[in-house]
Amino acid sequence: MTPSTDGACEHAERVALFALRSLPATEVPAIEEHIAGCSTCHGELNRLRPVVDFFVPWATDVLRPSESLRERLARRIAAEAGGELVLPTTRSASEPEWEEVAPGISCKLLATDLVRDRVSILVRLAPGVDYPPHTHAGVEELHLLDGELWINDRKLVPGDFNRAAPGSVDLRVWSETGCTCVLITSPRDSLR
Repeated sequence: MTPSTDGACEHAERVALFALRSLPATEVPAIEEHIAGCSTCHGELNRLRPVVDFFVPWATDVLRPSESLRERLARRIAAEAGGELVLPTTRSASEPEWEEVAPGISCKLLATDLVRDRVSILVRLAPGVDYPPHTHAGVEELHLLDGELWINDRKLVPGDFNRAAPGSVDLRVWSETGCTCVLITSPRDSLR
């Protein structure tokens, strides 16, 4: 794309939204492709990265109350206040959906970082499900949010963190109870 007369690209605002992980999911592939080919936007993303890295990327659907809880709270508030019922809005259309990637394994892509070759994903394992054995292409960071998760011979409980070095292998990853975790890893991990 052509930079404007002041040296900024016309896509600078979308690059900032992408860096903040606020760009609608439908626009992410196009801006990633643009950044890869535009030195101005690539530089802008690199300048924004240190600022964005100060933020903690929490999975908002884990921290936000469920729709049914929000509706019950709205009804209770309206009844106690004697006011009109205002139902909560449904979640944003730009929020990524859960996708079942294998039987009993669902993922929700939160962010993609082409520069660092990393993805941030919410992963859910159903009770009794094994994740395929794999070799890490880069550093993997896993934060367990709920349930129990076994990685090789180590049992993780909610709040636990696991870091795996590039080239390391997870021969068995499974959950007896079912679990949800935040996974930050390379998209190039190889399944065995």
